[in-house]
Amino acid sequence: MAFKYIDKIKDLIDVIEKEEKENMEKATEIIVKAILNKKAIFSFGASHAGILTEELYYRAGGLVVINPIFARNLMLDTSPITMTSEMERLEGYGTTVANKTNISEGDVVIVHSVSGRNPVSIEMAIESKKKGATVICITNLSYSKGVSSRHSSGKNLYQVSDIVIDNHGEKGDACVEISGLNQKVSPTSTVAAVTIMNSIIAEATELLVKNGMDKPPIFYSANIDGGDELNRKIFEEYRDVIHYQY
Repeated sequence: MAFKYIDKIKDLIDVIEKEEKENMEKATEIIVKAILNKKAIFSFGASHAGILTEELYYRAGGLVVINPIFARNLMLDTSPITMTSEMERLEGYGTTVANKTNISEGDVVIVHSVSGRNPVSIEMAIESKKKGATVICITNLSYSKGVSSRHSSGKNLYQVSDIVIDNHGEKGDACVEISGLNQKVSPTSTVAAVTIMNSIIAEATELLVKNGMDKPPIFYSANIDGGDELNRKIFEEYRDVIHYQY
C-alpha cells in the first residue's frame, strides 16, 4: 500500500521552501520587529482556515503574543455548519469582527484563506491595514487568481495584503487522485499553512536570541514541571500585547 498523500505533502513542502523563501523571510522580519517593539500579533481564518489560528494560539513552543481572532459564526462547531459559508460571504461581517479586535499600529495580522475570495477575510485585511497593522496572508495564488472576488471591492485577499505567502496547493485544495473517481481527496492547506507559520516562528525566535533576547515569548508546555510558573512570568512581561484572558 502506497500512501500517496504523504508523497504529495513532501513534494509540496519542498516547493514551498524553494518558492516562498523570500516571502517567508519578510514575514519573519516583520514578526521579529513586532516582538522587539512589544507589538501584538493576531491570527484569523474562517472555518477550516481557522485551524491555523488554533494551532498557533496557546501552543507549547508557540508565541505567547499571538492573539486569536475567533468569530463565533465562523467556527466549525456552528450549527448548521453551512452557516459558516454564509457568514464568510456576508459583506460587512469581517469589518465588524476587525473593529471589535484591539488591533493597533505596528501590530501584525496573519490572515489565512485558501481561495481568498470571501468578504470576511478581505475585510479583515483591509481594516487591519487601516489601523496601521501589517497583514501577512497565506493563500493559494493560482486558485485565488482563477476565481472572482465576492467582495464589492472586486479584490481578493492577496491584493489587499502586505506580504503574500502562496501555499502552492491545487484548486479545490484536495490533492490525491483516485482511479475511477472524478474528485480528488485529502486537502493540503492546513498542513501547508502550519508548516509555513511554525517555520517562520522558529526562525523568528532564533533571530530574537541572536539579537540578545534571553527569553523570547515562547510558551512552555503546561505539562512539564514548572511550566505554568514560567508561562505566568511571560504573560506578565507581555501583558500589554496579550488580548486574550489567561
